[in-house]
Order: sequence, then C-alpha cells, then structure tokens
Amino acid sequence: MLALQQYASSSDEEGEHKIDDIESKSEDAYLKQIFEKNSEYSIQKHLSICAAPTVLPTGLDDDKIHIHPDITELSYNPKYEELFAPVVGPMNPFKTQQQLIERNMLSGHVEPAHVSEFQFENQRRTFASFGYALDPSGKNVESVKSVFEATTIRPLDKRKRKKNSDPSDIDGFLGPWGGYVDEQKVAKPTEEEQAELDELTSKKCKRGKPIEDKPIEEKSVLHIKDAVDYQGRSFLHAPQDVGVNLKSDTPPEKCFLPKSHIHTWSGHSKGIAAIRWFPRTAHMFLSASMDCRIKLWEVYNERRCIRTYYGHRQAVRDINFNNSGKQFLSAGYDRYIKLWDTETGQVISRYTSRKIPYCVKFNPDKNKQHLFVAGTSDKKIICWDTRSGDVVQEYDRHLGAVNSITFVDENRRFVTTSDDKSLRVWEWDIPVDMKYIADPTMHSMPAVTPAPNGKWLACQSMDNKIVIFSAMNRFKINRKKTFSGHMVAGYACSLDFSPDMSYLVSGDADGKCYIWDWKTTKLYKKWKAHDNVCISVLWHPHEPSKLITAGWDGLIKYWD
Repeated sequence: MLALQQYASSSDEEGEHKIDDIESKSEDAYLKQIFEKNSEYSIQKHLSICAAPTVLPTGLDDDKIHIHPDITELSYNPKYEELFAPVVGPMNPFKTQQQLIERNMLSGHVEPAHVSEFQFENQRRTFASFGYALDPSGKNVESVKSVFEATTIRPLDKRKRKKNSDPSDIDGFLGPWGGYVDEQKVAKPTEEEQAELDELTSKKCKRGKPIEDKPIEEKSVLHIKDAVDYQGRSFLHAPQDVGVNLKSDTPPEKCFLPKSHIHTWSGHSKGIAAIRWFPRTAHMFLSASMDCRIKLWEVYNERRCIRTYYGHRQAVRDINFNNSGKQFLSAGYDRYIKLWDTETGQVISRYTSRKIPYCVKFNPDKNKQHLFVAGTSDKKIICWDTRSGDVVQEYDRHLGAVNSITFVDENRRFVTTSDDKSLRVWEWDIPVDMKYIADPTMHSMPAVTPAPNGKWLACQSMDNKIVIFSAMNRFKINRKKTFSGHMVAGYACSLDFSPDMSYLVSGDADGKCYIWDWKTTKLYKKWKAHDNVCISVLWHPHEPSKLITAGWDGLIKYWD
C-alpha cells in the first residue's frame, strides 16, 4: 500500500518533498498523512457511525426481555425463560376468568399433580377400614393413622371364628371354612314366604314390560253371497269372461301410461301398509291395514270386498301369498305371524319370536312351500317350518332391524336389507352371508322389488332415490340407473315394474305416484293419487296400462 502511494505521485518535486517530510516525522504520522490525502483508498469512506447500537435494555424484572406472543422473528437468541415468559401488559377486559387461564388440554387447564400408587392405596384402604382418610389440606396429618400405622383392631377383626382344624374329625372338621361365631346364616324361606316372594318378583318383572297378551280371537267375515259359482268353484278360481287371459305366462307386449282413475276400494278405517296380487292370475288382491284387518278384494266384475280377516291385536305390517294363493301369511306389530287359509278365513297356525316381524316371505320354490322366512326387529331373519311349527334356521348377521327379503337366482339365494344401511346376500339355509354390500354413501333401503326378468333389484333408498343392483352373481350397484324426483325419506314406499319392463313406478310421501322410463331413467309422469302417503303401487301383470295404488288415507285406487 505504501509502495503504491509512493508510486502514484505525479511529480518528482512532490516526491522529494514527501520524502523530506517522512524523514522528519514518525512512521505513524506518515501513515496518517497518506490516508488523509488519498481518501480514495481510505477505509473511512466505507464505514458509517451508528449512534444507537442494538443493546439489551436493563432494569427490567429479573433482567428478562418480554417477547410479544404475536412476534414471528427475533434478532437475537433469547434464553428459554425469556422466550416462554408469561405475557405482560393490561388484561383483556372482555375475557372471562376461565378464558384467561391458559389451556393445556381440550377442556381447560389441568394443574400438575402426582400421588404415588402406594399413598393412594394406603388412603383408600384406611377409608375402607376406618371410615376416614387424610385431609388433602393437611390439617389432620398428625391425628390420622393409616392402616399400615394404626395399632387399633378393626371392627371386623374382633369377631371370633369357629375353629376345628382336626382333620381326623371327619364330621366336625371346619378348617378355613369355619365362619364366625355370631354369623347368621340365611334360613330357607317357608313355602308361604316363598309364594309371597314369587308373587312380588312377578309383579316387578311385569312392571315396565309389554304385557304378553294371548292371541286375540281369530275370525273372518265373508261379504259375498255366492262363495261358489254354478260349477262349484270358489272365488279363488280366476274368471274367464273379462277379456284378458289371466292364466297366461307371457306379459303384455307393450305397456302404456295410465291416464285416469277408474275405481276406488274403500273399507279400511286406517292407513294401508301393504297390498299383494293373487299369485299368477291377479284377479284379486290382498290388503293389510293399520286397523288390524286384512281384506281380500275383487279386481274384475263388481270389484267387491270378498272377505275380511280379523286376527291381529295391532297393525298388520306385511302379507305374503304362497305359490297357489290358497294360504297367506300376515305379520303384525303384536309380534305374531299367522298362517291363514284364504278361502275359509281360518288361522292354520301362529308363530312368534317375541319380536316384531317387519317382513315375511314364503320360499317361492315349489318344493319348499312349507318354509317361510321373517325379518324381525331384533336384527334376525328366522325361518319356520309350517309342518312342525319349529324354527329351522336363523340368519343373524345384520346390525339393525331387517326390512325386506327378496328371493333371487331361481330362489337359491335371497337378498335382505336392514336399518344398518347394508344389503346382504344369503345362500338358502346357510346362516352366513355370502355377500355384504355397504358403502358410506348408501342409505337405508326399506323396500326392494325384483325385475320381471330376474336380472335387477330396484331398491327404494332413503335419500329420495331408487337405486338399482344387479341380481346376478356380483350384486353390483348400477351407477348409471338412479331414479330421483320423488320424496320418500322416512317411508317404505314399495316399487313395481311394468310387466314388459319399460316403466318403473313408485309412490311417495306426498301421496303422488311417479312413473319413470326404465331405459333412460327419465320421469314420464306423476300425479296426486292419495291425500296421505302413497305407500304401495302395483302394476297389473296381465294388463298393459292398469295399476293399483294404496295410501295411508285408507283407500285403494285403480288407474288405467
């Protein structure tokens, strides 16, 4: 640096003058002179004076810096005590005392506490033995003696035991089982006392429980004069003069939308729960009502009420014909399932599992007509044999009341739905479900109807939709076919297909009847059918455009 300074001088005279000065001055003075004159190379140019350097203030409590809780950046490295010091400043006037306490758990603040297991057990035993324990405030520390310190004998320790530890005394040997001298053994009550006790316990058991009534007297009333025709055939025989071949196995070629209301059947005093066609011919239908009655109606000719069946103490929930139609089952809220003779109106047998049966179905297989299954309120599906009256199988896998039973796959399997929002598929007579379908998006499906071709299951879902499942091997939901537009939340409104499978029909909670196109899922028609819930809709299997609807207004209507 010095060499450069010397080299940079512009003239020899200046150089000579500088050398003379250097000789006369000390080395320090020389350096000072050079840096003052040549400010271009001076470090002084690059330094700046800071009048207020960063220093930690003093004089605070405990010499701590109080860091604001909202600050996100620090210019120095504070100690732990400073960083986590309590917040200072004025108290928030809008916060309650509870809000001011620092929370260290979800429900508030818990003070740290510790009690050793020995001390806790010591005080617990002391309290159990003497009836007192150590005061937590520490007032009675001297006076309290624990079980480990006390020399007093506990009240129970004073009792004397019966002793006979001589094993040679066979009859009198007591050992550790001697008992106490003053111990009173409970004597067996006399017969009179026992009878009184039994009476009291039976009264207690009955209190708060439903009274198990005996079955009501079953009867039926025939409302028509001519129970048999001129050939001696009963009303079960299908008429042949109605312009439709009711014994045909082929459905109508093309179905049409009904346009008008043509008849009303009235006779029930309360809402209707279910209606069912007479098997194969559908020249009659059965209706189950909340007025505890079941009625059989004519579809053709005079459209009369043929017979009324009285046999349930409470509302009838479900009905089901066997294959021939000569017998039918009824399930009521009185916890009874009854097997009726359709023609005579007599009850053949009664069945109960002491739970409410929500649905009941005969096995449609012609070789298993003596077996029927019922879904109950205690999550079970119970199979009875009508010949012996015994339960022959129980299917107990659902987590809620069972709402529907539908046979599929040529009656080798059946599908059940439940309040647990699942759908289960069972092999007949195997009490373990072969398929379990549950999805977080699924809702309860209280009504299920199989398609006429046996390939699909239409399920009334509680999210105001009709969802379609495959009834073949996989039982997969068909996402493309979802029918919506009606309001059914909370009601088990049943569904039906038109015989040619071109339409799907359903009731809803407002009393309307809806008809959708099966292929496009487009809503074709809706109309007000009932004043209350339209609970059931059935398309006639032999008529191209006729259907019946049943509602909670107690009416059954015929549409064409």
